[in-house]
Amino acid sequence: METYTGHCHCGAVEFTAKADLEHTSVCNCSHCQMKGLIMAFIPKEDFTLIKGKDNLTIYHFNKKAIDHKFCKVCGVEPFSTSENWPKMMINVRCLDGVDIDSLTPEKVNGKDY
Repeated sequence: METYTGHCHCGAVEFTAKADLEHTSVCNCSHCQMKGLIMAFIPKEDFTLIKGKDNLTIYHFNKKAIDHKFCKVCGVEPFSTSENWPKMMINVRCLDGVDIDSLTPEKVNGKDY
């Protein structure tokens, strides 16, 4: 487990997250596919929002079980949460210093969420 810094594209939203990038996922739902998300799931207590709470807005779709949080300024989704799950999703593409090409994400079926 390593601590990473991350942000949206414009920098209006910044955070830190403790994550194990040996375990990442890509999802086949329409939302994740269109956005090209590479996800890491972490306990909520391993996440700290540094700045940008007022720059975040939420998108819901399908069963509306997940709060897809994205920056109102640039539109990038750096993370999402759900009241129903103990973990949250971090968009690995938003983490600083990560070699995306070195990751081996697991494919998951998210079409039911």
